Amino acid sequence: MIYLLEDDDSIRKLVVYALKSQGYEAEGFDRPSAFWDAMEKAKPELILLDLMLPEEDGIAVLGKLRRNSATVDLPVILLTARSSEYDRVVGLDAGADDYVVKPFGMMELVARVRAVLRRSDRSSGEREEEREYRVGPLWISPARHEAAVNGEIVPLTYKEFSLLTLLTRYAGRALDRAFLMDRVWGLGNEPENRTLDVHIRSLRLKLGEAGALIETVRGVGYRLKGERE
Repeated sequence: MIYLLEDDDSIRKLVVYALKSQGYEAEGFDRPSAFWDAMEKAKPELILLDLMLPEEDGIAVLGKLRRNSATVDLPVILLTARSSEYDRVVGLDAGADDYVVKPFGMMELVARVRAVLRRSDRSSGEREEEREYRVGPLWISPARHEAAVNGEIVPLTYKEFSLLTLLTRYAGRALDRAFLMDRVWGLGNEPENRTLDVHIRSLRLKLGEAGALIETVRGVGYRLKGERE
């Protein structure tokens, strides 16, 4: 089941129709209150979320989803008319898995839905094998969604933590930009996007002495140096 929270009737009906025509179950909601009522009854596989909404905006809705342990990993694609890089970074950093700017083609949207669902299925399998990792002074627990340096918990945003988890899982290996962008933001086809660099800088700052573990690999991407325990 896919939930769509969109207050524009024509867009909502068209998207729901397009999803159903491709074999997906879909249900649309015109306001957050109706959406939250449905969430209490059944959790969907993915949420399509407009940013400009009555009652509360999409970022507020996304924040509630990411703060709830039952929905922290639920895939979310933002649908919005805002196209600036700043708005895009805000949405992705708040925990969105992808970002589609209006107006968009229905087939493009369906392709994005398929891609996010594939990544979600893959990461669900990875979560079964998750454990605590240590690399030098850095400790990370994907299951608990916590990271610490020398025993001190470091507050990270949802996307910062996802990026650090990926770097830690492949510690010692150079990961190219497209791989990191695809796995964390679903934007592997946009390697020149500066979102990755912004988050790397933020991680290095927040991690203090452990920030030096994150190396820039020229012409490739980034690597967490050291061996994972």
